[in-house]
Amino acid sequence: MNQVLFRLKDSTTWEKLLQTGSVSRQKHRFNLIVRIFIILTVGTFYIQGSIYAYNFSSQDTLKLTLDEAVRIALENNFGIQNVHLDEERASQQVREAWGSVYPQVNASGNYMRNLVTANPFAGSGAGDLFADFGAIGWLRYNEEARLAGEELLTYEEYFERQIQGYEDSGITPPSMDDDPFSVDNQFTASLSITQTLFNGAAFAAIQGAEQFQRLSEDAVHREHQMVIDQVRQAYFGALLAWQQVEVLQSSVERLTVTLEEARKTARQGLISRSDVLSAEVELVNLETSLIEAENQAELAKKGLSLLLNLEVNQPVELIGDLTMAALQPVSQDVKAHAVDLALEHRPDLHMAEGMIQLNRINERIGRSSYRPIVSAFANLDYIGRVPDNRTVIGPDPSDPDNPFRFTSETRSFFHSSYWNPNVSVGLSVSWNLFSGFQNRARLQQNRIETRRSQIQHDYLVRAIHLEVDEALRNLDNAERRIMSQRRNIEQAQLNYDFARTRLQEGVGSNLEERQASMLLDQSQLSYLAAIHDYLAAISQFELVIGTSVDYIQP
Repeated sequence: MNQVLFRLKDSTTWEKLLQTGSVSRQKHRFNLIVRIFIILTVGTFYIQGSIYAYNFSSQDTLKLTLDEAVRIALENNFGIQNVHLDEERASQQVREAWGSVYPQVNASGNYMRNLVTANPFAGSGAGDLFADFGAIGWLRYNEEARLAGEELLTYEEYFERQIQGYEDSGITPPSMDDDPFSVDNQFTASLSITQTLFNGAAFAAIQGAEQFQRLSEDAVHREHQMVIDQVRQAYFGALLAWQQVEVLQSSVERLTVTLEEARKTARQGLISRSDVLSAEVELVNLETSLIEAENQAELAKKGLSLLLNLEVNQPVELIGDLTMAALQPVSQDVKAHAVDLALEHRPDLHMAEGMIQLNRINERIGRSSYRPIVSAFANLDYIGRVPDNRTVIGPDPSDPDNPFRFTSETRSFFHSSYWNPNVSVGLSVSWNLFSGFQNRARLQQNRIETRRSQIQHDYLVRAIHLEVDEALRNLDNAERRIMSQRRNIEQAQLNYDFARTRLQEGVGSNLEERQASMLLDQSQLSYLAAIHDYLAAISQFELVIGTSVDYIQP
């Protein structure tokens, strides 16, 4: 095939001129071929780019080879950026899944102000019991006085002397109506630690997240392959468009020379004026076709720039031509094992297999709902119960034997009597014994999804067989077309040389020369189209088998 992909610029066919004449049917057919082929091969790739601009200076012309275009696209294409974000998200999902089996540490704090506190013993009769606690001191005092041979006091006398002692000490006596169970301010600071000991769903979810990460990596690989194919197709389409412009430019130049010769011949009376007018009209039509072809070629470069995320106004120059951009031909051995290669290397097939595994993991998660969840926990609480009035009344330490002498003390906000820790540890077991058949229904749904992914995998395998067969047919067809068009160009060149010689010797006509020139240009365009289709077929073949031909064959 390397012998087939020779450079057309070295051939004399590029030096011949497209002639005009009264061959309107062939002329319109030629123009129609040019316009339709440019639109079909270029317009498709114009809409496949992304919306972000690659950072190049719009003042400098960017010279692009095929390899450079592929490299830029792999770094900046929107689809590539998107799948890389999916890959990063999958990595974070793995970390999130592992987090479900790590210790969970939570801290909390709250403050509560008690405005009105209900009596916890209301209606129980226990209030009288606590009211009688004040008589205990009276009983103790009388018992000590009796043992010491001193005078006993009645209950009323005891409390009168006690109140007098409060007044002598300058202390407001406590009210009997105060709620002993109410504290004005309550603070709570808590720290809890929970460690999962057994949770089948959590462990299965970790495997599911790791499997999803592998699927994301396969998706990135497949997106790379698709972007490479898109860039190649767009690059080849742009090269074809510009080389078709060169053919039309050469045709316009040839026709201009031919028209001048026809005018000289007409002035000599050797041809009619109508032949000159016909050539002038055909030149104008050909120039119009050239303008349209140049516009389509510019659009082709814009489409490639969009695919590479280049700025809209970034000047681009494509290096080489279609024959220079030829990929390595495909050997017969690779063609014979194309299906096996596709089944081995296609990332989307690996993704289909991974989806089956992922759905099976989902089944495991569904079955784990029938098992208990076991966790260990530790709680540390620090509770502060701080009253507004922090004045504490107690016996006078200077006269400890006198029960009717008192002293008072104002405690600080963080006094140890107001703040106390609370620590607890334990095990927690949670087991859903019956959920109204919801667990079973979810498990059945997971099994259905597993069967669905198996069906999709089988369908993809059959589709790969069909895609490989189609790619091989297109490749073989393009190869045969190149061989055929190569021979056709040789014949068209001989025919044009013969017609040109006859015209120069005066035995031929301008009509014969223009017909031969048009046939030669049509052969050139068909040959360029065949090379383009061959290169596109190789690129599509590599996309179908999921690997590069250069990688699998020496």
